[in-house]
Amino acid sequence: MHLRSSALAVVFISSIALFSQLTPVAEAHSWADCIDWRFNGKEDWSDDGGYCRGYARRFPVGKEFASLDHNSPSRHYQQDNDDLDPNRALACSDRKHGKDRGSDETRASPVSDAYTGSWGRMTTTEVGKKLCVRWPAKNHAESNEDDTIVQINLSTIKDGKDPDQEELLENTVAKLKYKNCGHHKVPDKRPCGGCFEVPERESGTYLLQWRWELNPGEWYTSCADVYINNKS
Repeated sequence: MHLRSSALAVVFISSIALFSQLTPVAEAHSWADCIDWRFNGKEDWSDDGGYCRGYARRFPVGKEFASLDHNSPSRHYQQDNDDLDPNRALACSDRKHGKDRGSDETRASPVSDAYTGSWGRMTTTEVGKKLCVRWPAKNHAESNEDDTIVQINLSTIKDGKDPDQEELLENTVAKLKYKNCGHHKVPDKRPCGGCFEVPERESGTYLLQWRWELNPGEWYTSCADVYINNKS
């Protein structure tokens, strides 16, 4: 009887292993795909519905939408630090810290160096203007998923070093619904986004942080330099 049970256990474990090899595992994490999304007309987050005029730091352009989880390094950065408190973690990925380290989003000197060559252009906007940010659903916009939030945090000190996460949390300028998405036959590639009004700032360059909470206390971020023009 013992031998029969052992044999059945081996078959069961082998079946699980085979199933795991044959079943593709969907990537579960997201990032800001575009910081300044412009609609062609009505609200449409798909590539046919608009175009991007500003990106995160060192964002590789010319890639298929939602495909950057296959890059090395992948795009997503999950915050974490030694005491496991993401609210005190590094705000932007430096490729050295974090539970998922993501790609390099440290501040360049000058900031324009993160937006040259094969990287996308920097966002330029104005106080009071609507700014729309886009991201891929990564399988988290389905009916069985909670509609989690995306924080948009915007620094208040212009042309300076990046603030820490605690300071950014004092400057949350918008909370967007993660599941504000269009349709795609592949749930992983559904385009999502949200818009907000650029708040009052002096003319200058500021850090904008896209920060998404997948599960309670599990945060992913993307960082971008944004030049804000105050015409008043």
